[in-house]
Amino acid sequence: MAARLRPLYRHVLGWMLGYLALISLAVFGVGNYVHEHAEHAAWRALLNSELDSILAHVDEDAAYRWQDSDTLRLYRFDAASTPATLRALHPGLHDGVQLGAGEAAVMVRDTPTMGRVALALDITDFHDLEQFATRWVLLAGLVMIGVTVVMALLGMRRLVRPLSQLSRDIEQLTPGDAGQRVEVDPRGSSELHTIAHALNDYLLRNARFVERERVFIGTVSHELRTPVAVITGAAELALEQPGVPERARQQIQRAQRTAADVEELIELLLVLARDPGRLAARSEPIALEQLLPRIVDDHRHLLGSKDLQVVVRAEPLQLLAPLAVVQAAVGNLLRNAIENSDRGCIELVLDARGVLHVRDPGHGMSPEEIARAHAQLARGLRTAQGGIGLDLIGRLCEHLGWTLQFAAVSPRGTEATLDFSPAAAQVPTVVGTAQAGTRITRRPSP
Repeated sequence: MAARLRPLYRHVLGWMLGYLALISLAVFGVGNYVHEHAEHAAWRALLNSELDSILAHVDEDAAYRWQDSDTLRLYRFDAASTPATLRALHPGLHDGVQLGAGEAAVMVRDTPTMGRVALALDITDFHDLEQFATRWVLLAGLVMIGVTVVMALLGMRRLVRPLSQLSRDIEQLTPGDAGQRVEVDPRGSSELHTIAHALNDYLLRNARFVERERVFIGTVSHELRTPVAVITGAAELALEQPGVPERARQQIQRAQRTAADVEELIELLLVLARDPGRLAARSEPIALEQLLPRIVDDHRHLLGSKDLQVVVRAEPLQLLAPLAVVQAAVGNLLRNAIENSDRGCIELVLDARGVLHVRDPGHGMSPEEIARAHAQLARGLRTAQGGIGLDLIGRLCEHLGWTLQFAAVSPRGTEATLDFSPAAAQVPTVVGTAQAGTRITRRPSP
């Protein structure tokens, strides 16, 4: 099962969320870095200024004594009351030092008159305020992201709504109907109008193509039926003449029968061109084991002077299929087998499942040629060698559910396998007399 595709607006939202997350991390990271450096610079400037003032007073008055305040305290390392936490600090600024129940920014310095001293600034209230502000900034950031996502969701849905409407309009287009167009809201984007214009141009060109096809099919229908009707009428008139030799009568009847088959085939080809779905509606019961010898007899003239035999081995089989299609398919395979063989035996083997094997003793097909033949059937291509025969069989088999395959035969030759089993499965199997051993032989004249 194919994976379910996500709508366009979800793709855009995903990218936007990722972009917002990266931007937020960058802003918070840079902000925190700048804040820490600014904070350290402020503590360093403040504490150095205070220490410089204290040392200046001590130098001026040896009896000067510093009085600690609620937030600022001076510690001498030679005093026993100095906390052990401060004694472990090296000279310089230290932020977030734990002193009692609070935190302090501490500047440690070696002085010539007082030895190593530490000036501590209580920053507990400042850190509480800083954490409060950080929480609100984070909350504001989350709110901003949420509002941005909601606005982007609404905006993207509004943006892709014309695309969704365009796709629904395209789904409602009916193949073959002339004058179809896709309309776009005048307030739509320029890209949407460009897409609609290109699609309408394609619809116009397609309608012209369909009209040319319709005119062509109508013309061909008339032009093909006319000569066939002339042949049929001439054959009927010839058969009505007295004194026609038996051999000539047989040939005239064969021409009459062939003309009728060609007329049916023309009708089927026109149906295939106009509406392939109606092809199966022309199906009729066919005793294939009885039809095969008739098809062989119709292609007997192709043997010419070749040292070839055509052998039919068929089990009783009833098909529900268009008669002309079966004749055209089997006849094409038989004709190809005769044209590609010089001597030997061509076998037509039909089993009870409805699978027909046509084996010829020709030069055979290489694996590359077999692959090209299968590709030709799959794509409906036409080649100079095969004419429309292989293409026609491929299209007919596709619409009727049949399969056609080719394989090389050892030591040489080719086997074509035409599977009629879908048509055979639609009617009960009729038990009858198989035309096994039916043989046509044409040897070179002495």
